[in-house]
Amino acid sequence: MNQKLKTSLAFAKNLFVTGAIFETSRAVEVNICKYIPKGEGKIIVEFGMGHGNITREILDTLSPTSKLYAFEVNESFCEHVRKTISDNRLIIVNDGAQNLKRHIKEDIDGVVSSIPFSFFSKEKGLGIIQDAYDLLKDEAYYSQVLYTKFNFKKFQQIFEECYMESNKKKTISEYLYYCKKANHK
Repeated sequence: MNQKLKTSLAFAKNLFVTGAIFETSRAVEVNICKYIPKGEGKIIVEFGMGHGNITREILDTLSPTSKLYAFEVNESFCEHVRKTISDNRLIIVNDGAQNLKRHIKEDIDGVVSSIPFSFFSKEKGLGIIQDAYDLLKDEAYYSQVLYTKFNFKKFQQIFEECYMESNKKKTISEYLYYCKKANHK
């Protein structure tokens, strides 16, 4: 069985955890990483690592002295990534995004997320976004991919600057939300 089919089956079995049946498109993998800072010693957080497609793109973007904390609730997905991505900058966190502050105490330089906000309560979704905002450095970005425009307002409630782009696949649109924390100095 090829990897794409295996991934689709794994995603379908875990639909309410992953929020997806398919992996994100290659275009989204590249575009969601466009605001990752290029400098040395950056700390990036990924919510919803899945099988690591976006994870690989983030690592390709990061400097050798940076770190990526990749959150994933599905243990089998974590094991898959441990076996397929060997990179000392990658720290896999087998936990949900709502527990970000339990695992990271330092300021972060960016967030890349593909978690399914549509399956979360409003309170849980806003809590995740607020916690990420609180840890983000000024002028840093939170980038999110979803299959609906519905959750965009949640991000607008917290971030000072937000915009959205869409990537149309055959039958599904992938929406990229880009949210920037203001400079508070």
